[in-house]
Amino acid sequence: MPHIFISAAHKSSGKTTITLGLCAALTARGKLVQSFKKGPDYIDPLWLSQATKRSCHNLDFYTMSPTEIKKSFILHNKNADISIIEGNKGLYDGMDIEGTNSNAALARLLGAPVVLVLDTQGMTRGIAPLILGYQIFDKNIKIAGIILNQVGGERHEQKLRESVEYYTDVPVLGAVQHNSHLVIKERHLGLMPSNEDNQARNKINTIAKLIANQVDIEQLMNIARKAPALNSSFIKKHPYPTDLKIGVIRDAAFGFYYPGDFEALRQAGAKLIFIDALHDSQLPAVDALFIGGGFPETQMESLSNNKSLKKDIRNAIENFMPVYAECGGMMYLSRQLTWHKKTCKMVGVLPFDTVMSACPQGRGYVHLRETGCGLWPLQRQQAEFYAHEFHYSKAINLPSDLTFAYQVLRGTGLDGNYDGVIYKNTLASYIHLRDVENNHWTQRFVDFVRKYKTNII
Repeated sequence: MPHIFISAAHKSSGKTTITLGLCAALTARGKLVQSFKKGPDYIDPLWLSQATKRSCHNLDFYTMSPTEIKKSFILHNKNADISIIEGNKGLYDGMDIEGTNSNAALARLLGAPVVLVLDTQGMTRGIAPLILGYQIFDKNIKIAGIILNQVGGERHEQKLRESVEYYTDVPVLGAVQHNSHLVIKERHLGLMPSNEDNQARNKINTIAKLIANQVDIEQLMNIARKAPALNSSFIKKHPYPTDLKIGVIRDAAFGFYYPGDFEALRQAGAKLIFIDALHDSQLPAVDALFIGGGFPETQMESLSNNKSLKKDIRNAIENFMPVYAECGGMMYLSRQLTWHKKTCKMVGVLPFDTVMSACPQGRGYVHLRETGCGLWPLQRQQAEFYAHEFHYSKAINLPSDLTFAYQVLRGTGLDGNYDGVIYKNTLASYIHLRDVENNHWTQRFVDFVRKYKTNII
């Protein structure tokens, strides 16, 4: 089970671009590469999934137990020639002083050798004490190699290599020179999503070639092969018979979905019918709808102009079709969306408006408690669970009589105190759920749809 962890000294060091290039370069060589991303993230996994031609999976201490992380890692890298885990932020950064949910903690849990990506702009000999400090800080972390990034030229590279080789025992796996072709356009949530960028494949191929020419990929593979084997036992789940059709809106406006959630929905007995809200003029025959997050503001004119689909969705909701909408999906169901002083009409079934802001209105992890008004609640007293949010929009002109599924204990939600608007059989919120051991939301949602279809509710 060869695997490796790509981390950095701090965020914005270029680890995502280098991870993307490594995944694509190895895939181009015929290797079966399984990618993973630490933490809650949709955008990086979209790129990594394109690079490897298989779904990238998230590993997150906040929503998953260590045992669950380990099981997910082992399950999804079956038959892979190499698994590459991309970290978030810096190697030792985390939410607490002990670093229990840091990148280092994840590398330790999975026995993954760490390759450190270092932004070398303005550095020469000073790179050595940085590496030595990272080695000393946690003796249980194996820093197996470094990749020098943003290198200024051959002379700069030579000075860096000499310093690393003279003062440390860490091999330099590559030196990636500053190059505008390695830059992926950024948006307010991070990298431009690959499902929206028509040139994504060309960009990935370009990055792969540049990285392959500047990083010793065979040496990286040898390091990955030294990772210890991981053992875990699984209880095989028997899927429900497929008896439901759940429509999933997935296009350039809505692309934020976890592959594991799709797997869990299918496991629960749902056939997923994918819908393009930009081009499909009619709602297909489905039993329910799932509308994920994304960037509806960038496509709001096209969404607004597709009046026939909006009408179908509005009628379906008014006729009590079960619908679950997250973040961008909720914005789509609101009355109207405003961005850059332009306003477009949305589906109009939720009684409020949404407006884009210049700064994040809610970001990071959330801690929620169910109010008891939810449509498919957790079956435990005073149920609490964890999720995440990241939105630049905010809901305005809220009526005072909204019914909410969640009380926000940590985070922002819809109004700072609550989230999860209930309207008939629709649940819409800024919160991004993930199907994990502590919150198998997909099974409960499918059960709710099944009960509605069979007239039990």
